[in-house]
Formats: sequence, C-alpha cells, structure tokens
Amino acid sequence: MPLLERMVNLHGDMIAWRHDLHAYPELALQEARTSSVVQRLLATFGVDEIHCGMAKTGVVGVLRGRTPGPAIGLRADMDALPISEATGLAYASRNPGAMHACGHDGHTAMLLGAARYLSETRDFAGTVYLIFQPAEEAEGGGNRMVREGLFERFPMTRVFGLHNWPTVPAGIFLWREGPVLAASADIDITVVGKGAHAAHPEQGIDPVLISAHVVTALQALVSRQLDPVEHGVVSICQITGGDSYNVIPETVRLKGSARWFIPEVGDKLEAGVRRIVTGIAETFGAKAHVVFNRTCPATINEPESTALARSAAERVAGHARVRHLAKPSMGAEDFAFMLSRQSGSYIILGSGRDGSAKLHSPQYDFNDEILPIGAAYWATLVEEALRP
Repeated sequence: MPLLERMVNLHGDMIAWRHDLHAYPELALQEARTSSVVQRLLATFGVDEIHCGMAKTGVVGVLRGRTPGPAIGLRADMDALPISEATGLAYASRNPGAMHACGHDGHTAMLLGAARYLSETRDFAGTVYLIFQPAEEAEGGGNRMVREGLFERFPMTRVFGLHNWPTVPAGIFLWREGPVLAASADIDITVVGKGAHAAHPEQGIDPVLISAHVVTALQALVSRQLDPVEHGVVSICQITGGDSYNVIPETVRLKGSARWFIPEVGDKLEAGVRRIVTGIAETFGAKAHVVFNRTCPATINEPESTALARSAAERVAGHARVRHLAKPSMGAEDFAFMLSRQSGSYIILGSGRDGSAKLHSPQYDFNDEILPIGAAYWATLVEEALRP
C-alpha cells in the first residue's frame, strides 16, 4: 500500500531515532532526555501543540486534520528497565544499569514516524493525540497521566496502544476482544519469628522453615481454591533473610506477584494470601505481615475499537497476517488504566526473528524491520477511524 511505501522511505530516520533512544535509556519518571527528543522531533514535524510535564516526563502532541471531527489517542511508552545490557551492539546502552529491554524505544520511534507522516498529509477529520507515556514498567505512569487529567485535558472518544512481541513472527498482528493482559499485584510478606543458634533451633521460632511452608501452601491457592476456569497466578520470586551459616534469623521477607483477569478472582487471591500466610505463621507461633498492593487492572479491549484496530492492521499487513489471539497473557500493562477510563484497544505486533531474545532479557533488541509496519498501522488507524 502507498502508505506503507512512505513509511519504508522513513525507515532510516526511524532506525536512527530508535538507536539514539536505545543508547540513552532512562528509567521510570526519569525520561528527561527521551522526553526532550520526542518534543524536539514533534516540533520539527509541525505538530500543532506539544504539551509536556504530565506524569513528570510525559508528552502529548496534538495534531489536527483538515476538517473538524472526533478525537482519538495513540499511546507509546518511553521508559527503560533496570537491566545491564549484554547485546554488544554499537548503540548499546551508555547508561549503566538501564536498558531498553522491552522495546519501548521502538514503540516511541514508530509513533514518531506516524506523527511525521500525519503532520505532512493531514488526511483525516478531527484530532489525534500523540501520547508518549513515561513509567510503564514501574511507578504507574499510565495511572498518573489519567489521574492528572489526560482525558479531561485531551478529550478523546477512543485510545489505542501497541506492543511488540518477539515470540510472534515479525509483521504478524494479534488482536483480541475482552481481556488481553492480566491485572497484577505486588506481594510483600514479612515473617517474624525468634532468632536462635543453628545448633539449638528449639530455642527459637524459625522464620525460614515457616517461609518454606508459606511458599508451598500458596501454590495450592490457585490449584485448589480457584475454579479451574478462573485464571490466576501467585508466584513468590524472592526470599531474603539471615546473614550467617549458623544463625537462625529473626525475620524473613518474601516478595512475589499475583495475576488475574476477573476482579472477583483478585479479591479471592488477596484474601487467600492473607489467610494462608497469617495462618501458617500462627501455627508455628510466629507473626506475619502481608502487603497485597494492586498495581494494575486487567487490560480489556472494547469490541468496536478492536474492530477498528483489526481493520487497520489488515490494511497494512494483509488478512492472513492478522490473527486472533486465542488466549490472554498473564503479563500486565499499565495501558490498562487508560482503557479502564476510555474505550480503546491494545494490539500485538510480532517482532520475532531467528535468535530473538525475549522481553526483559539483557540480550533483547527491538527488531528494526517492523518499524515501518508499526508506523503504517498507526497512520492507517487514524485515517480509518477519522475518515473525512
């Protein structure tokens, strides 16, 4: 299609933007340079308005079509992860301990490519809000933008998101109505026992032993206390306590994550975690403190918006390369905060190639070959959803 051909002509620019962002990754709410680059490029393109400072480092560009009409939002995330890069690339991270290991550099570059094209053509009726969101990986940037008045300041009828998946072949789109990604909570448990010498465990209350029972019992929460058709996950990912070979510590701390789709399941998981942990601790004569911090709701795609997203993807990639996502992922995404307030849809774009590392890996690198596809998707979505 001609639009995709135009994006191919912009491919070199998008690669250059992406590699620059990749070399200077910034963690959640620290994306000052990234935000500055986005603002500078939007100004160069001739975007009508540029608003900055929402959620500290967020940027919203305003682009108006040839004639009045409704408004939609397109969102890309900008933040990096606290990972030390191990790719050996010429444009590898120059910021120690930070890395674009989830492809947000690519997401930003694709939306910038679409912004450049749409600024030149203006072949739509209405307004496009270009939302460059900070802090997707941590600190709840999407939630902060919503709380700070994103939809009041920039009223839109729909909002759309996109994410690359290296486990899906490059250029394949995946769509789904309803739940796409899970709700999440951080679990923080402190088991308080009584310290003792390792040679005399009977003189103490061993929080290490208690924690082992807790980890085992929590697995039964999903397998034996949830309906088999209800999806839920509880994973304990960290156990810390003690600093000696021969001293039973006073406390042990456990950290983990819970995931679910249906709000009632989240309630069951929270109640179950609290009951199991405190019950086991009391059985051994210890105490336990539980924090179940809900960090993100489920990402739920609205059907009509999803139909628009699917149609745009098919125009770009062809019907055979746009496929239904059979089941949602237990991963979480804070674009869910936007979808909980406004109709919209979140689509997956495959970025896989031979030897692709998975997301959040120190070996991961965004596949530059899909930059024109993603940018063409955004531009096509605007031209279809805001057809003159």
